[in-house]
Amino acid sequence: MADVSEVVARSMNINEKLGPRLQAAAEQNAILRIGWTNAGDPVPKNGELGLCPALPEGARLRALGVLGSWVAAFGSGGSFTVQGDAGSFLGAANQGTSVVCERMAGHYTGYGMSAGTITVLDGCGDDAGACMTGGTLIVRGATGARVGGGMENGLIVVHGDVGADPGAGMSGGRIIINGRCPTPPPGVILRPLEADEAEEVNGTLEDESLHVPADAVCLVPQDRLVVEHAGFVVSSGDLSQVGLLNEELPPLRTYQTVDTVALLGTSEHVQSLALPVPILPHVVSGATLSPDKKASGQVSSILNRHPALVETEPRAVDVLLVGRENLLDTPRYIGDAGAIAIDLDQFPPMNAEELDGLLVALRSMAKAKVPVMLVEAVSRIQALHAKAAYHGVDVAMARVEDGSGLSEASVLPMMGRSKKEHLDGTTTQAGLLLGFAASGHDLAVLMAAGVDFVGCVAPMADGEDIAYWLQGTQDDLAHELRRVGVNSVDMLDRKHLRALDRETAAVSGLRLAGYGRPLPHWFAR
Repeated sequence: MADVSEVVARSMNINEKLGPRLQAAAEQNAILRIGWTNAGDPVPKNGELGLCPALPEGARLRALGVLGSWVAAFGSGGSFTVQGDAGSFLGAANQGTSVVCERMAGHYTGYGMSAGTITVLDGCGDDAGACMTGGTLIVRGATGARVGGGMENGLIVVHGDVGADPGAGMSGGRIIINGRCPTPPPGVILRPLEADEAEEVNGTLEDESLHVPADAVCLVPQDRLVVEHAGFVVSSGDLSQVGLLNEELPPLRTYQTVDTVALLGTSEHVQSLALPVPILPHVVSGATLSPDKKASGQVSSILNRHPALVETEPRAVDVLLVGRENLLDTPRYIGDAGAIAIDLDQFPPMNAEELDGLLVALRSMAKAKVPVMLVEAVSRIQALHAKAAYHGVDVAMARVEDGSGLSEASVLPMMGRSKKEHLDGTTTQAGLLLGFAASGHDLAVLMAAGVDFVGCVAPMADGEDIAYWLQGTQDDLAHELRRVGVNSVDMLDRKHLRALDRETAAVSGLRLAGYGRPLPHWFAR
């Protein structure tokens, strides 16, 4: 069996070669083939994943073999046919492509699709049509559990039996089933298909063998009360009770230059992003940080050179955060970004092969050699660091505000142990995503604890105000470095940290100020 890295390399190579040919083939109305030699001899593919993302209007492709996950995702037009099996997330985030799988498909077929048609001719796995907001998914054969789970709109037609919890959490759309259907979960109504509905649906299906009969059933959402949720539990503390000192060196001169720069991406295989201060502000749109024409030269300079974590309209220095909420916009924005971050908390749980498929699809759409980051809840930091190291991504960023209520101080030993176990000897960096705007003191504490850089919400919505905040934070960090007697953030170490109260010492394992040692329970076996 081929090595994982070989499969990924083959998949990237196929996408790279297809790119320049797609437009020419579309203009000539030609079909591009994957899995055949130039002479037409079949050479079936075996496990290639993330193939042919973001197919444009007019593109026509046909693939032979057993394909992996995230094939024909993010498409906006054209057609893609698989003569064989396909893995999970086939046609995910589809926005207009016609996708046909002539055999079986895996889990999450048509995940998050908004338009287009996906047809699977020999059954598919769990969660088919999950979170779809439009388009049509047609399955001949049995489907697994939770078909149409969380769907908001669109049409699913199943000619076969469906698994447990059909339509779970659906808020719109229809699921038509020509086969056995278990009792639906609460919030979903099972009713007979009406005659005019059958006529309407069949009018949209070109293949008469896939028309629905009059005795089919239909699942639709039930009207329910709309309850405003208060949100999740936030962090139970901050870093104000962690002090910084240096018992060995005197302070630097107040005017001495210190180095506050951090790099995002240290591998020789990527184009690193330079952070003037080790902070990645999280704003919704990169346009927020595009300086106004009336802005001063200093403000423009700060904004133009400082990367941010954004969800829309990234600049060339920004990191595009890809999640469920902006999945459909990803093809439009990803080519402009300087790095990619995948918000794993917004996606369904993915195994290693499925995550590889998403990585291949995103990298194929992005600029060459961009750093890649994984973002996940800090309560799963061990799994996050292990995944990041296994997949060779550049940054593993743990989100502190994950609903667990863990304090920042308690996260420090969790991150340190996990980083030592999983990331030592790799080029993968460790980051923390905070739920509050970090100060220079916070940055110094976290750098000393082993964090490579910090993501946090920006405290202001205006670009000029953010520039002043960034400059002030850099000045505060420089002051902390001079006070501690080091001339670079890279020289900060855990030995510089002290817990200022017993509670912080108890959860962080830091030496208690005055006591000079960690509390005794940290030495217990």
